Amino acid sequence: MPIAGHLLLNFALRFVMGPLVLEELRHNRVVIKAGTSVLTKPPEHRGLNLELMEGLVGQVCDLRRAGLEILLVTSGAIAAGREALGNGNDRQIQDISTRQVMAAVGQSRLMQTYQQMFASHGFQVAQTLLTTNDLSDRQSYLNVRNTLRALLELGVVPIVNENDVVAVDEIGEVFGDNDRLSALVANLVDADLLVILTDIDGLFTSDPNQDPQAQLIPVVDRVDETVESLASNNLNPWARGGMSTKLEAARLVTTSGISMVMCNGQGPDVILKAVSGEAVGTLFNPGAEKLEARKRWMLSGISQRGEVFVDAGAVSALLEKNRSLLPAGITGVDGKFSRGDIVYITGSEGRRIACGIANYGSEDIARIRGVQSGAIESTLGYQFGQEVVHRNNLVLL
Repeated sequence: MPIAGHLLLNFALRFVMGPLVLEELRHNRVVIKAGTSVLTKPPEHRGLNLELMEGLVGQVCDLRRAGLEILLVTSGAIAAGREALGNGNDRQIQDISTRQVMAAVGQSRLMQTYQQMFASHGFQVAQTLLTTNDLSDRQSYLNVRNTLRALLELGVVPIVNENDVVAVDEIGEVFGDNDRLSALVANLVDADLLVILTDIDGLFTSDPNQDPQAQLIPVVDRVDETVESLASNNLNPWARGGMSTKLEAARLVTTSGISMVMCNGQGPDVILKAVSGEAVGTLFNPGAEKLEARKRWMLSGISQRGEVFVDAGAVSALLEKNRSLLPAGITGVDGKFSRGDIVYITGSEGRRIACGIANYGSEDIARIRGVQSGAIESTLGYQFGQEVVHRNNLVLL
């Protein structure tokens, strides 16, 4: 069926069922993430699945007509570039320069496809390419947030993607097939819901591709060690995500007070069902009330330069007594960071329990670890306060 025919058919189906779904919408601002495995053609994932993309775009436009603000975080640029270049050498896809070339070629094709599809519904889109550096600096973080919010106020649908042309391992972190990026964007714009579309039905008790007895977990109240142990490392070779990065995204947004649904993006009207609260995929319930904007930025982890290791007493003081982190409870430090950087705080078992703004750099912390606060000045020759991380600048994970 030609593209126009698919659009008419999808519109007709949503016209019939749309009011039944949309009248019970629970959220106002939603971030939707569509991964490579959803947007591309199986089994090789070479090129975009236009029919499926039409359906997803149609659902987004239905939500926009219902008054919701929608941001779309999309993958697919590398796959689109791979099809355009006709490069069938599977071994080269993991090469950084090859990924850059494919992303550069495919990004314009991906956006052109989205632009045409949204325009057929009467909506404008705006491309936003991000790297970790854009979100690590507080000022640029605020600039990105203001731009995205301004686009939403204008009724434009922001389409966000990692800038694969420059965001490579040698330069800095990558977002992991946009799973983490979608969580960061949800935090950035203070969303009510994050919907991650993937090629499986949700989180299972074991890998459904390997275990026929695997059961779907419909609701997760807290992303803890038990939940994280369910992550599968089976990856689409053309994507960089996986269950582990999706659970990392879930932990990030739910800690910030945002709900998340992970579901199969190939299902009928799956976005509408997720946003309206229907039981689809796995729902990750928010663990607390929404954090203030500055703490959401801290929690994003983008600018975390290092890690501070603490003993059991410090863990108890932080988690149970809402105390600041003092040097006496510090057992070690990893990484190189300066005063004012955001760092992880990690317990003796390797579990990251918090992140926060360090009052001292890594070299200073290495010198004062284990000492009493009153001995900081005599040890360093100066002091910036008794706390290594003050409780007002700390977020529990």
